[in-house]
Amino acid sequence: MAKLSMSAKVFLGFGVGVVLGLIFQDKILFLQPVGDLFLKLIQMIVMPLIFCSIISGIASIGDVAKLKRIGTKVMGFYVVTTILSTIIGLAVSHLLQPGRGFGVGSIVESAENVKAAEPLSVGAAILGMVPSNPLEALAKGDLMQTIVFAVFVGVALTILGDKASNFKKVIDEGSQVMFKITDIVMKTTPYGVCALAACSIGEYGLAVFGIMGKFILTHYVAALSIVIFLYLFIIRGIARIPLADFFRKVSEIWWVAFSTTSSSGTLPVTLKVVEQKFHVRHELASFTLPLGATINMNGIAAYYAVTVLFVSQIYGVDLTLYQQAAFIFMTTLISIGTPGIPNSGIVLTVMLLGTMGLPAAIMGMIVGIFRPIDMVHTALNVTGDVVSTLAVARLEDMYEDGTDTQLEEPYGEEQRV
Repeated sequence: MAKLSMSAKVFLGFGVGVVLGLIFQDKILFLQPVGDLFLKLIQMIVMPLIFCSIISGIASIGDVAKLKRIGTKVMGFYVVTTILSTIIGLAVSHLLQPGRGFGVGSIVESAENVKAAEPLSVGAAILGMVPSNPLEALAKGDLMQTIVFAVFVGVALTILGDKASNFKKVIDEGSQVMFKITDIVMKTTPYGVCALAACSIGEYGLAVFGIMGKFILTHYVAALSIVIFLYLFIIRGIARIPLADFFRKVSEIWWVAFSTTSSSGTLPVTLKVVEQKFHVRHELASFTLPLGATINMNGIAAYYAVTVLFVSQIYGVDLTLYQQAAFIFMTTLISIGTPGIPNSGIVLTVMLLGTMGLPAAIMGMIVGIFRPIDMVHTALNVTGDVVSTLAVARLEDMYEDGTDTQLEEPYGEEQRV
């Protein structure tokens, strides 16, 4: 076991968890505290890690003009890929028609435990991103408000330069401390992944692939289509990385994403893989990846598209092209504001359905099978963060000097770039 790489250990833990869940079924739920502890440890490090790494990453760029250029490209990739992911989700749903023939009478459960969120206007969404009290935002775990404040601090340090060198040093050292804590926590990943996988399979088994099977299949086809028609183009055409090399290195991130169903929870592993295996410079990765874990939700955008069309097909509601165009705009805004935590898309789905004039009664069944859907879309979210970061790194020539993304990482498991 000691000689296995972390990705191999995580894969092994995931496989063992699935087998244990199938064998012992709901009796395996006694392992739930182990999985919950793993998630708690990740939650413990996410906020300070994001705060320190974004400030350090922006300040390390050192040039306001360069910061503007990089920031524009990063946001451009994130917004465009979110829009295209929504369009692909709509196209796949039109093609597979998951709601046709479902029958309203088949809906036997209600969504009593799902409460609709208040509709957000564009102005309210923007105001909600700005913290009135940055310390409160940190304490509450509000990722978007924390990121906005961290960006302001990072930009201020960049402008001040040597005048704020002492403060920058404190932030840099804080980042190093957080990365060491992260490294310690990540050693527990195989055990946490095993427990989470076992409990998930033990509780739901394979029964979820019954009546909702076509709905789940549509989500998986949409996710695969985004990888084929969007990500592969960026990887080969812009980032210029061999596909086999990319998928071999990114697979370590997927197992954690499958288990945690949290983009933010996967962030420590994503940072390590992008810096150590793809050799992207720390100042870029520590800026783009925490930002992407909060606002770049390609997977959840596809989920919204498939789910809304699924419900519209169940009730025989034909959405016009104008309605679908408006839906794409709303989905982009909502996806940017969706926190990268498990199950965050459920309540916002109810809000979207209400906005589109569609009933939300089906959400009772969707909640029951949300876990296998959320797994694949979380993996899609974090893959999109990596793909966009690699593309910007290529455009800005921000790979480590003397390294090549095709080479094996020259660093040990515990050593950072």
